Amino acid sequence: MSRFSIIVGALGLGALVSCAIDNATAQPAERTTEQDISASACPPNTPAALAPAADQDLAFVLDAQGTQRYQCVQSTTGYAWVFIAPDADLFDHDRRAAHHFAGPTWLYRDSSSVLGAKTASATVDPTAIPWLLLTVSSHGGDTGRLSDITSIQRLATTGGNAPATGCDADHVGTEADVLYTARYFFYRTRDRLDNVRCGG
Repeated sequence: MSRFSIIVGALGLGALVSCAIDNATAQPAERTTEQDISASACPPNTPAALAPAADQDLAFVLDAQGTQRYQCVQSTTGYAWVFIAPDADLFDHDRRAAHHFAGPTWLYRDSSSVLGAKTASATVDPTAIPWLLLTVSSHGGDTGRLSDITSIQRLATTGGNAPATGCDADHVGTEADVLYTARYFFYRTRDRLDNVRCGG
């Protein structure tokens, strides 16, 4: 099965390789307490349809760099690129904090993980993949930074759309990795009146 990469120079994603940190590299100790995050962290144009429930409170934000993988398939109506899975690293203050892959799954460096299910989406920029709201459907690991996360937003995306060309009878089965960036907003359930919710 062949594969090629779509290079989007405007994204400036050459750091995908240089920023990667080996998992075996010792990481500083995780913070035992977290400062409340201000609503200023939210993109001002976040659609209200993507706002988490009122009992959700923004816990932390991670920047992502990676690829959206597509495969050329044939259907009764022709040929089209079909989304397969993401493959991205998430960063906290320039340190690799988590990995995002099929599921969709987020695996934090402390071995805690979450599996998400899409709740809503909105196309804010037609040149980029949609912004999303996801609900956490399951957790992995008994403790860790993701152990109490209940909602996730994918906002401020660039790139990542399926290729516009290149899928035809000669390329069925071909995979394409398209570069993208995004900011992932992680929420936990919190019973208070002043929860920070992007779009809310």
